Amino acid sequence: MSTLPPLRALQVFEAVGHCGGVAQAAKRLGISAGAVSQQMKILEDTLGLSLMYKEGQRLRMNAIGQRFHMRCTAAFEALRLATVEVERSKNPDHLYISALPSVLSKWLAPLAYDWEKQWPMLTLYFDSTLTQTLDEDGVDFRIGYGESTETGAHTLELFRDCIVPACSPALIAPNDRIEKAKQLLRLPLIGIDSRPKFDSPPSWQTWFERAGVQADYSVNALRSYSSSSMAIQAAIDEQGVVLAQYSMMERDLAAGRLIIPYPYAIQLSSPYQLSWNPNTLHKPQCRDFHRWLAACGKAQQQRTDELLALSAMHSVIV
Repeated sequence: MSTLPPLRALQVFEAVGHCGGVAQAAKRLGISAGAVSQQMKILEDTLGLSLMYKEGQRLRMNAIGQRFHMRCTAAFEALRLATVEVERSKNPDHLYISALPSVLSKWLAPLAYDWEKQWPMLTLYFDSTLTQTLDEDGVDFRIGYGESTETGAHTLELFRDCIVPACSPALIAPNDRIEKAKQLLRLPLIGIDSRPKFDSPPSWQTWFERAGVQADYSVNALRSYSSSSMAIQAAIDEQGVVLAQYSMMERDLAAGRLIIPYPYAIQLSSPYQLSWNPNTLHKPQCRDFHRWLAACGKAQQQRTDELLALSAMHSVIV
């Protein structure tokens, strides 16, 4: 078949597939049940095969119908997203930021709340995604990890983070001071494993080796998470000691939800990078955000360097 079926028939089919019946789909679309049945017949006649069968009072999709519905749903969702992007672009007072989920939720979003106050009419959109590109239409900035691979984009190194152990203060008894790195082996360990998407932070095995602890066995976390934010929340919930990025735990440390039981830190091998398209800085809010975020990155780097200096000065007693 060289031509697509009628768009209206496809729209009705998608609704019927989600609702599981003509009457429910008709209510959802705001049309009559007869109109739904008519569009379903047009679609099946155009395709030359049946997509659904009746089971009692409900319509069920056959195998080809299920596959076709999945494709139709993806296509309509892409159209909906495209429409949202067009509507967003019509508003000159908007800022679209794409970032890694944990960086966004644990570092950028809380900081941006204060910056937003300077732009009361600005619409700020945060896109939490693992996609390491600026390909999405309308994206002004992208915060990723590691060296940027963007072609034609501008980049700025924000900061190079470090990892450090942290846990809920309730996890350690008042009289049980952690004075040696190897004492952490007595506590449940929480790990972060973001492979194969990204290189994971250094493991507990690496941390103990770098801290000078010679364990008689392989050190493994009893529980691991694919994202830092989930692992940090598990530590806040008193599930164990997490080995996570310092920048993402600062607010929880300041609020007393977390403590650093032993201040030995390891710097990450790659930096967090800010990327933007050449035309992004034509908008005044983007220029201001760029300056502000560069300053935040510089301040974060200074605090991270202070922790690393403290770690270097700390006597490693095994």
